[in-house]
Amino acid sequence: MKNLLFTLIVLTVVSSCKEKEKEIPTSSEAAAQLFYNGEILSMQADKPDYLEAVVEQDGKIVFVGSKKYAATNFPNAKMIDLQGKTMLPGFIDPHSHFGMVSSSMGQVDLNSPPVGEVANIEDIMQKMKKYKSENNIPDGEWIFGWGYDESQLKEKRHPNKREIDAVLPNNPVYLVHTSGHMGVANSKALEKLKVTSETKDPDGGTIERFPNSKEPSGLVQETAMYPFMGNMMMILQKKQEEFFDATQDYYASNGITTAQDGMTDRNAIEFFQSQADAGKFKIDLITLGGYTELETNLNDSLINWKTYDNRFKVQGTKIIADGSPQGKTAFFTEAFLTPVPGCESDCKGLPSLTQETLNDLFVLAYKNDNQLFIHSNGDASIDMIIAAHENACEKLNQHLDKDRRTIVIHSQFVRPDQLEIYKKYNMEPSFFTNHAYFWGDVHVENLGEKRAFFLSPIASADKLSLKYTNHSDATVTPIDPLFTVWSAVNRVSRTGKTIGPDEKATPYQALKAITSHAAYEFFEEETKGSLSLGKLADFVILDQNPLLVDPMKIKDIKVVETIKEGKSIFKL
Repeated sequence: MKNLLFTLIVLTVVSSCKEKEKEIPTSSEAAAQLFYNGEILSMQADKPDYLEAVVEQDGKIVFVGSKKYAATNFPNAKMIDLQGKTMLPGFIDPHSHFGMVSSSMGQVDLNSPPVGEVANIEDIMQKMKKYKSENNIPDGEWIFGWGYDESQLKEKRHPNKREIDAVLPNNPVYLVHTSGHMGVANSKALEKLKVTSETKDPDGGTIERFPNSKEPSGLVQETAMYPFMGNMMMILQKKQEEFFDATQDYYASNGITTAQDGMTDRNAIEFFQSQADAGKFKIDLITLGGYTELETNLNDSLINWKTYDNRFKVQGTKIIADGSPQGKTAFFTEAFLTPVPGCESDCKGLPSLTQETLNDLFVLAYKNDNQLFIHSNGDASIDMIIAAHENACEKLNQHLDKDRRTIVIHSQFVRPDQLEIYKKYNMEPSFFTNHAYFWGDVHVENLGEKRAFFLSPIASADKLSLKYTNHSDATVTPIDPLFTVWSAVNRVSRTGKTIGPDEKATPYQALKAITSHAAYEFFEEETKGSLSLGKLADFVILDQNPLLVDPMKIKDIKVVETIKEGKSIFKL
């Protein structure tokens, strides 16, 4: 009798599921598309789960299941033969800087291989000089470069203002470090922003000086570089519209159907909203307001918090808690093992904010149900974040594990005990495994193997059932979700060393970090992140299956097509 009852329950559930599939609302079946004959990976389950067919209608998924059933019940659907290719949910960008990617199109590319061609400081200077000449830039006009990395230069140091002055004496120049947390200004630029020998280091930042003097060398770090970055963004924002479509196409060509702008000022929010109002978005864009404007933003009725308006929304607020590990400005509980510019002893990096300021920001955000995304690389800054979270919950009488999804961006050198606190408090990490390749060797040298090998620990996070994500932080590393999967799975450095073999992710874990988990990060798990009934028909089609190829070849997989709500927005 018990077995009969169980059988009846199962049959009832199966029957109701089939009825639910049939009852997905549709308008014109002729407009439907039926995808079949491929490796269709749903990303719906804890383990790989393949579908035989998916039907899209009016921008949504209206059927998943057998091809025979789909063909019978959607007889007028357009048949899309995947020819053995792999289809997944469209990639969701957990963290990049859409605006900076766009603005980089108006700057000189100073990246080292494999991203660019710069090998030494002389290469930087010649590229800057050539850019002025080829673009007929008049004297007095600002010139910007981006992506230089002193750890990859032959000289193993930052350029300085005298070297820039020698080739561009009549233009203000600012070179952005690959981390985005520092840069080098020439004499004209320092003069423009009134940085002199008498200028004091701001809280949370440093102005490097030439040895045995007070004279600025041109290198400005963390909060000291904010005026230079602000000036650059203000100037380049005038070109935003010029590069807007190209930036969207760049994201779409990498399989991304939802992008992020990781810290957006009010002018940029207004610009993006104007593009949305004009119907110009091909993909969804999620932005994060800056923490210095939090109170103003919260009181602005025109900001669409957490709700899309023509594919654009402001999801929450970005806080910068510390700096860059490769730039040696991230905040650690233990000192760096190598010399740090501007620091003589016990050099542990520095926090960008005081604990009191961080506490106040958390209280204000949590009081207004505003989602926080906090940039934090070093374990000491993560300690500060946890303390701010606990303080805010106590002051506001809120549960520590309320579903607010506070995201600790990078969590690069999180400790095992801090991961357990994330789980306990319902916080989530957004990792950055590309560091293993680009700076893994540098981290081993600067921090030692124990810390370096635990960078972006996806394997440990997965054991705790955290809904971790993994990002590019573009422009810090290039937009390329499949490269982030490759770096998470292999953790190979530039020299071929494995950076933390125990933290290698499986290909499926790495894919979850840019699909289902990424949707969860933005409270979008009901509409994105997996191929299931009722969700948006956001798809990416790949020429090979990341779960089946040689792990070292994952980065060579090509995006064949990107589909946003049923419409192709990129095709190889």
